[in-house]
Formats: sequence, C-alpha cells, structure tokens
Amino acid sequence: MPVSERVTTTVSTKGQVILPKAIRQSLCWEAGTRLVVESTREGVLLKPFPRFAETRPEEVFEILAYDGPSKTLGEMAAGVLAEAKRRHAGD
Repeated sequence: MPVSERVTTTVSTKGQVILPKAIRQSLCWEAGTRLVVESTREGVLLKPFPRFAETRPEEVFEILAYDGPSKTLGEMAAGVLAEAKRRHAGD
C-alpha cells in the first residue's frame, strides 16, 4: 500500500490508534518505537522521537579534541575520504 493511500482507523476507549502495518513497515516503526505527537492545523502529526537531544554546534565543537594547526576544508575532506577507504579496505 502506498504511504499516501487513505485508510481509516478508530480511536479505542483507551485512546489508542492502530497504525496500518504497511505504513509502520514503510517508516520502519517497530513495536516500542517512541513517537512525538503534535497537533497541527491539518490534524495530528506523528514523528519519531529524536534519539539525541538537540544541540547547537558551539556546544559540540568544544568537546572535539584537536591540538594542532587549523585545517582547510580540502584537507578535512581528504582526511575523511582516507579514513573511509581505510575502514572499507577489507570489504
């Protein structure tokens, strides 16, 4: 079933709603998946609960340990590519 196909469901007396299996599978939502529920102008929006708390870049950059001269974007890209090749050399 295409995700955009309309289906109906019923709210139980406990406030529970069953999401059709095809939709759960297409979104990889297994039993136990935590969802954020938002009320919107058009209805209710369900989306996966974030695995990590939101952070700002300045909160993260300070914890990255590097003691040396600044690198250019080209040097950083080359370093990432070299590490990816090293990790996948045995594949």
